Amino acid sequence: MRGGDHRSEGLFSYVSCEARVPADHPLRAIRAIVDEALEVMSGDFDAMYSRIGRPSIPPEKLLRALLLQAFYTIRSERQLMEQMDYNLLFRWFVGLTMDAPIWDVTVFTKNRERLLGGDIAAKFLSAIVGHSRVQALLSDDHFSVDGTLIEAWASIKSFRPKDDTASDGDDDDSASGTGQNGNAKAKGRNAERDFHGEKWSNLTHASTTDPDARLFKKARGQAAKLCHMAHVLMENRHGLVVDATLTHATGTAEREAALTMLSRRKGRHRITLAADKAYDTVHFVAALREIGVTPHVAQNVNGRRSAIDGRTTRHPGYAVSQRIRKRIEEVFGWAKSSGNLRKTRHRGQARVEWDFTLTAATYNLIRLLMAA
Repeated sequence: MRGGDHRSEGLFSYVSCEARVPADHPLRAIRAIVDEALEVMSGDFDAMYSRIGRPSIPPEKLLRALLLQAFYTIRSERQLMEQMDYNLLFRWFVGLTMDAPIWDVTVFTKNRERLLGGDIAAKFLSAIVGHSRVQALLSDDHFSVDGTLIEAWASIKSFRPKDDTASDGDDDDSASGTGQNGNAKAKGRNAERDFHGEKWSNLTHASTTDPDARLFKKARGQAAKLCHMAHVLMENRHGLVVDATLTHATGTAEREAALTMLSRRKGRHRITLAADKAYDTVHFVAALREIGVTPHVAQNVNGRRSAIDGRTTRHPGYAVSQRIRKRIEEVFGWAKSSGNLRKTRHRGQARVEWDFTLTAATYNLIRLLMAA
């Protein structure tokens, strides 16, 4: 007998969001680890909020919502709030009941700013790495490091001379025609700008939209873009991120960030560090050896002499490190595709670093499912 296409709207529902989520859903295992990490951070949350006043969005729920944004490649917080309104899986993961109202997107982003001030993203990454289940998968002896460019949320038209005081108009879209060519200033949104005859330099120019962004290109033949440089320290056993940071995009930023992340590492026993040819410099290799790190850096012999000689390359472990270090590109690939970090949605180095660090922690959660 054919069933009728009739709608029967029930007045009450006695099925919870918990019952709707399959027992073997991947988010169940992720939420168990996330909840334990957030429990460790409870003291940090208490220090950020006053004991009086109107209650804010619980920081635990806010962080879970931001994790969903990276898991499911949701482009904006407005779309995230929309999906949380009708997606029972999202409601369950965040910790909302079926009848709980969804936050206004402006309130959500305003509460997120408070987490930025408490450096919560770095503490969350540390809590994930320090989880007992994660610690059992980490290597204490072998690591890899690399950097990547994250395109800034700024137009190339906003890159103007620092002494240019005539900048009326709408942010980066009101292009100024000042420069060596002496063109008259162009007004209006997304106005034309003639760059011919103007010499660009990060020393003399800056973006009016994001002053922390730098004009940089990764290699010859590529276009220079306004960007930030993100860095990751990865352990080599399962490819998990143990530290992440973000700096200005400069020619020495990768090596400087590597030394900074190594200085934050716990333990002082000898380790190995794999890296690509950009790290093959005399000063960097010497700095690694001085702090007890064996440099498994790829040799750069293109018209120059490598700082890595046969004392390092003759060991079988050097070849293994060079093969495994390429896994670090999976971190950047996932962050830029699924994590929406090909071009950041934030302005300012602090906000971009916070977003990148949280995305690195999110990648670890995805990686744990594959390592289990």
